[in-house]
Amino acid sequence: MASVEKHSPVSSPSTDEKRAFPHDSDRIERSEVHSNTAIASSEHGSDLNNLKDKETTVKPYDVDAESGEYRVGSVHGRTDGDGEQQRKSGFLANVDIRGFYRRWRPVFHIMIWAFFTAWWVYGPLVKHRTDDKGWLIPTLLYIALCIRLITFYVPVSIVMTPVRWLWNNSMVRATGFIPSKWRQPLAAVGTLAVFLVGSLVPEETGDNTRANRIVSIFGLIVMIVLLTVTSRDWKKIPWHTVIGGMLTQFVIAVFVLRTDAGYDIFKFISDMASALLGFAGKGTEFLTAASVLDLHWFLTGVIPPIIFFVALVQLLYHVGFLQWFIGKFATFFFWTLRVSGAEAVVAAATPFIGQGESAMLIRPFVPHLTLAEIHQVMTCGFATIAGSVLVAYMSLGLNSQALVSSCIMSIPASLAVSKMRFPETEETLTSGKVVVPEDNENKSANALHAFANGAWLGIKIAGMIIATLLCIIAFVALINGLLGWFGRYYDITDPELSLEMMLGYILYPVAWLLGVPKDNLLQVGELIGMKVITNEYVAFSNLTKMDRYTSMSPRAKLIALYACCGFGNIGSLGTQIGVLSQIAPGRAGDVSRVALSALFSGVLSTLTSASIAGMLMTGKMMMDMTATPVAST
Repeated sequence: MASVEKHSPVSSPSTDEKRAFPHDSDRIERSEVHSNTAIASSEHGSDLNNLKDKETTVKPYDVDAESGEYRVGSVHGRTDGDGEQQRKSGFLANVDIRGFYRRWRPVFHIMIWAFFTAWWVYGPLVKHRTDDKGWLIPTLLYIALCIRLITFYVPVSIVMTPVRWLWNNSMVRATGFIPSKWRQPLAAVGTLAVFLVGSLVPEETGDNTRANRIVSIFGLIVMIVLLTVTSRDWKKIPWHTVIGGMLTQFVIAVFVLRTDAGYDIFKFISDMASALLGFAGKGTEFLTAASVLDLHWFLTGVIPPIIFFVALVQLLYHVGFLQWFIGKFATFFFWTLRVSGAEAVVAAATPFIGQGESAMLIRPFVPHLTLAEIHQVMTCGFATIAGSVLVAYMSLGLNSQALVSSCIMSIPASLAVSKMRFPETEETLTSGKVVVPEDNENKSANALHAFANGAWLGIKIAGMIIATLLCIIAFVALINGLLGWFGRYYDITDPELSLEMMLGYILYPVAWLLGVPKDNLLQVGELIGMKVITNEYVAFSNLTKMDRYTSMSPRAKLIALYACCGFGNIGSLGTQIGVLSQIAPGRAGDVSRVALSALFSGVLSTLTSASIAGMLMTGKMMMDMTATPVAST
């Protein structure tokens, strides 16, 4: 079992440094930790022993396990001689701007607060309180802005300390009266009771019957049993993480599918995402013509927004916002589900930046991840989709609230499923803190440089998507042609024998376990099979364009949407193996060893979200599925 000796920082950060936003130099806590002791297990011995011979400067974005304080920095190696890394200061270019900002920062913040307060009072509260613009979303945004401005000057610990005290003296003390051997069984029974009440109390609408909801619950139980039976070591399964992950997934679904506030919030998020990515159309119009946008071609309607989104992500990463946001998001899962810091960061980042890019956030730690952590990182990538391709699915006419909620639900689902399939048996290097290291090796010189690099990266990602889709669709057509020719000799002609038909029958029981109405079991099974063998875009395209699938009931279409909303396919398997092997060449064998298990876990994570959606579907969501427009071909 690996163990790592922990050292204290040489110098303590000032109070002002702790309070500030994570990118400006006056707010950075510069802790230098010289790690010269790393006792490795036989499996990772050669990697960790290298740390003894190399002085390492650690300045991490992290949340300390004891204090809960959030810090920022970077992780990079320091070498001697000609290869010594030189820091390019850019002092003359930046000192005046940053110095001016530091001096007048309170004034800027007051001006920002005053402007948005006036906007909030006059607009949402007075003029538009009762019309279709609404007041809830603007109020939540205003509250979030106020909280962020306050935390520039008030330490988070002032709020978290009494909250932690209240938790320890209420829930922790209450559970202390329960014998330890009964805590997890009672928690499991309580979670099941929540699922039953939340699923069976609402009235029936159409084919959204209580019988179908019970089947969805039964399907979720079957998946949990399957993961437990096939676990690497079922005795080591952390049931706290499993129960907490499933319950969190259910709560998110209830908030989105059963409450007006949750529905409105996620509708707002999806509408804003669609509008943001829609601005790429202006660039396409400039390069071609306005009439090209009306053609609804994949090449002109989907690829440009992907390039624009990747460039925007790189810009947000350069200014430090993305690390700050992901760090806060990861902290929630770190504390509630008791996973390692690296796992929490990747799980929180994957829905926003994608499966390969999320692994890059923890690049300095990848060589030292345990097998269970590598499995978790890959499972997160397979379980959800990325924001860069979200516009592609929205352009098909899919329900945007369902897509966004599925992405968020897959975060706790992937953590729970992976811990059942491949529980942790070693000591992790990032246990006790959330760490989002800066990438000094590829750091951009300024914001414009970051945006340009992002555009180039977006072109490469878009090119990979185009090539992959072209080859996969052509290859599937080839297989279907061969199967159809073969099937005609057995009089299988209406419909012809195809890969989709075969997968539909193979996955027929899976569709039933998700709670799909009996008339649409074969079609949903075909879509799930297409998603795993080809990719989710092909499945979504068929769902919105082919009469065989557009004629399905709203319940079947929504469950199919959730079941296909993930990168869990054979093509992504090669992508993740390639990315992780490139980051840590010495761990390529370990990555390949757990890859198939991670793919299986990622697919099941997505299916658990579909099962929960089947339990909680409402009439409003079903009407939205019925009214969803079909994208033009």
